[in-house]
Amino acid sequence: MSDTAPPKDLFDQDWRRIVRLGAITGLSLIFVALIGMLVQLDTRLIIRRYLSLGYLTIIWIPVVAGYLVSKEVVLEGVTPNRKGPSDVLAGALTGLVGGAGLSLLVVLIDNFDIRDPLINWSPQLLDQLTFAKGIGFGVVIWLVIGAGLGLFGSLSHVVPPLASRAVNTALFTIVSVSILETAITDLLQGFGLSFVTDVVYAKRGALTLTSALVLGAVVMAITVAASGRGRELRVRYDALDAPRRKTANLGLWAAGVMVLLVLPLFLGKIMNELLANVGLFVLLALGLNIVVGLAGILDLGYVAFFAVGGYTTAVLTSPNSPWISPQLPFVVVIFVVIIAAAFVGLAVGAPVIRMRGDYLAIVTLGFGEIVRLLFLSDWLSPYFGGAQGITNIPPVDLGFAEVKGSDPRSVFYLVLFFCAIAIYVSWRLQSSRLGRAWMAIREDEKVAEAMGINTVTAKLAAFVVGAILASFSGAVFAAKVGSIFPSSFLILVSIIILVVVIVGGMGNIIGVIVGAVVLIGVLGGPKQPGLLQELGTYKLLIYGALLVFMMLKRPEGLIPSARRSHELHQEEFLQDAWLRGEVDHDAEAGEGDAAT
Repeated sequence: MSDTAPPKDLFDQDWRRIVRLGAITGLSLIFVALIGMLVQLDTRLIIRRYLSLGYLTIIWIPVVAGYLVSKEVVLEGVTPNRKGPSDVLAGALTGLVGGAGLSLLVVLIDNFDIRDPLINWSPQLLDQLTFAKGIGFGVVIWLVIGAGLGLFGSLSHVVPPLASRAVNTALFTIVSVSILETAITDLLQGFGLSFVTDVVYAKRGALTLTSALVLGAVVMAITVAASGRGRELRVRYDALDAPRRKTANLGLWAAGVMVLLVLPLFLGKIMNELLANVGLFVLLALGLNIVVGLAGILDLGYVAFFAVGGYTTAVLTSPNSPWISPQLPFVVVIFVVIIAAAFVGLAVGAPVIRMRGDYLAIVTLGFGEIVRLLFLSDWLSPYFGGAQGITNIPPVDLGFAEVKGSDPRSVFYLVLFFCAIAIYVSWRLQSSRLGRAWMAIREDEKVAEAMGINTVTAKLAAFVVGAILASFSGAVFAAKVGSIFPSSFLILVSIIILVVVIVGGMGNIIGVIVGAVVLIGVLGGPKQPGLLQELGTYKLLIYGALLVFMMLKRPEGLIPSARRSHELHQEEFLQDAWLRGEVDHDAEAGEGDAAT
């Protein structure tokens, strides 16, 4: 008996779904064009003379729409239809409707002038949309492009899975290699392989068409050749007993540490500066992961602990401190920072310890702003400098070396040291009795309290540990920048760190690290540039879109912890177990009779 039914007839379509998804696609394309992404990002080239980042922000939308419209939700007990021409037609029609949105925009810009409310309603946008070849060409070409891209997206369901995976991997690699041009060029120069960049990249930047095609072909060949190897390695890893798995994990961690120790030696100042910024956010995210990821406490004022670490370091080390100026060495100051952060963690945690959900988030948000405004106020200006902040913070003198902001490599190694401490603390706490108490509180606080867990003590401990880890980042940040101001501790920092934790994977150390590397490394922090500096204007828009997408489609994050995945998808796991016959109905009935 076949697992699939014959393909649907060519015109057996869900027309309402095609029109609805096509309209959403068209509106999305118009939105991206009118906020200026098409024009402003056109200067960043992906493939020279053929594709820019501006056009890339447009073309991916119809592709995704074509994929979604031809994706069929298979219900239990229902035999799905085999994919065929009808699915390809659905994708093309959806893309056609979406492309009609840009065609309509071309006509409207040519006939109406509404630049007063819409500043990007401009001749430059019209030239981009028409490729400077006239209105008629612009109207027709976007219908063709939309239909073609929608068709391409729907082909993912029609072609063999291996071919689809190879093509998607090749496209992703081409875009990634182009976006990471600065990092790759810097790294190859460090290894003395500058001639490789001359072959891969054009003289003015971006991939050449030839290098993009060759790179895509190589990646596709590797993907096909390595098909199934990753799953095989995963099966072999899962089959290892506990001691061997622990040894394998230690080996992977050791390899990662060696790479991080050696890599900065071959990078220039720009990339080491980027690594240092990423490391600071990794440290912050690891601390917030304790509070949010393990204990389930939604703290939106986390930046307050970051500020405490920075200001404590500034007051105790800077000769320009307006209050006291003991000019203590950093090694001594860091212990004072720990005490101050623990005290503030208790001060913030104690009043909100009985609150839950939205109330807790709002109150912690208020505490974060209160701390910043206190540092900014005239009342505390004689102690912390007010709006003028504290300047002339000295470098970190370790005796055998000096860590200063003009040497980002040394800053990165200092951040790496504190990150190692944070990772070790998080790892040990996660499997400890306190860590299990945090996770019980996260899952159901009332049940945890009924089981004898002291929820007040556990929550306060989470606040204190998270505050200490955040204060480490603040201390290093103060020494790195050499000055500290209230404007460095906006509530936006807390929001971005929360996005990093959610996108990476709450409760998972590796996931949090990956989230910080991907988001901060590519997009940058609130005031720190990433590899794609051109996206600075749209940074918050992208962060918001990512947060919404992850909450709706993958709430467990990119690299989730197994426990967190089970918590979020418990009902699905139980349903699948029941359908597979893994649930012992007799045992369930016996338990019910015994309970009765």
